[in-house]
Amino acid sequence: MSSAAPRYDHYIDGSLVGGTSYTENRNPSNTGDLVGLYAKGGAAEADAAIEAAARAFPGWAATPIAERAAVLHRISAGITAREGDLADMLAREEGKTLAESVGEVRRAAATFAYYAGEVLSARGSVYASLSSPATIETVHRPVGVVGIITPWNFPIAIPAWKTAPALAYGNTVVLKPAELTPGTSWLMAEIIHGSGCPDGVFNFVMGAGREIGVRLCESPDVQAITFTGSSAVGRTVAAAAIAHGMKKVQLELGGKNPLIVMDDADLKIAVDAAMDGAFGSTGQRCTASSRLIVHDAVHDQFVEALVQRMRGLTVGDARAAGTTMGPVVSESQLEQDLEYIEIARSEGGQLAFGGERVEAETPGYYLQPTLFTHTENHWRINQEEVFGPVATVIRVHDYAEALRLADAVEYGLSASIITGSLARARDFSARCRAGILAVNRSPAGTDLHVPFGGNKASSYGSREQGTAARDFFTTSSTVYTYAGEA
Repeated sequence: MSSAAPRYDHYIDGSLVGGTSYTENRNPSNTGDLVGLYAKGGAAEADAAIEAAARAFPGWAATPIAERAAVLHRISAGITAREGDLADMLAREEGKTLAESVGEVRRAAATFAYYAGEVLSARGSVYASLSSPATIETVHRPVGVVGIITPWNFPIAIPAWKTAPALAYGNTVVLKPAELTPGTSWLMAEIIHGSGCPDGVFNFVMGAGREIGVRLCESPDVQAITFTGSSAVGRTVAAAAIAHGMKKVQLELGGKNPLIVMDDADLKIAVDAAMDGAFGSTGQRCTASSRLIVHDAVHDQFVEALVQRMRGLTVGDARAAGTTMGPVVSESQLEQDLEYIEIARSEGGQLAFGGERVEAETPGYYLQPTLFTHTENHWRINQEEVFGPVATVIRVHDYAEALRLADAVEYGLSASIITGSLARARDFSARCRAGILAVNRSPAGTDLHVPFGGNKASSYGSREQGTAARDFFTTSSTVYTYAGEA
């Protein structure tokens, strides 16, 4: 461990708090590049952050919404002012291309600005009583201390879209970022710390989920947990949070998302959607279109065109000019991707492109974009989330078969259809069981002002983002007021 590498500490109760140990954060584009050493916290640091958030909650909840909105505007401006630093860090530690990293940073800034405006329109409802001259109102109040547990694949966007509404609606926060990518969210924490946010309102603790996450779930001072990650870990989080105080729980989990290409599809649109859905962000997103369900009439043309486009991808250093697909995030993730490639081969899939590691000028976790054809929907490669640049093609004979297979997985996050038929598009939107549906485009990118979430094993609890976020970050009370006789 290099003593010259910069060290990054926790933010607890408005101050930097050092760690007893530090974890290396290395660049997946160049494993010889040590990004920094990040404090590794445990139960003591988690408890200190929770206690600080609990102390700060009454004051922050009572802060006028205009003042809370002003803090969020300053955070947004701070992110924008440091866009270059943030995007460079994101690309360096996660492996997302620099262009994709800039887009993610801009979304984070926009998210804080959005909730700065949204909280100003906070509203309840007024009802007439059925049986007495009373006024009945519903009011929304902050939940309390919110534990936020975020994944490595969107290290600023997801922390932003959880933290911004939590703060906007008057809650205090303990954020635990992913161990693999703490750097970008640490910079966000630094910006929040410098925004005038009162001490204890936002706390940032790094470390293992089995320590920090467990304390957040078990602490009686935490009222809500919002988590994004794998379905397996999500089930554990939910069980612990409910067992310890019936906390509010919001889970965004995995996906095995279909993209249907019908016989009347515009093939350029279809290939564009598949390229973005399957290989954007190196395929490392829960909304990735990893199952390409293609009508027999256009199957061969589609596969040929898609492979041609895949050949044009340049796999390389995420920060290098000309790179169009960065590395996989870590050695363990690369091993998992390669294992699934072997599973697809063993199940009988025909490799149309890719499947091999890529050698580059620097040592990194580079993998070719990979496509298998002649696969069956019930195979493991089509049922389990790979979370890498690996897609499969499933040939179908008609729309009914395509729709049936689209839903024939345990997940239900996103789905899309490429078709020239308005009737099919309408039917798909009405019957497909995914939470995010797209017609003639990739479902991978979503807007920040609309609800985000899936069905089945992909999500649990209230939707994220947009006005839907209020449902999770507030509790509602119904107030009966009887004024008496005049």
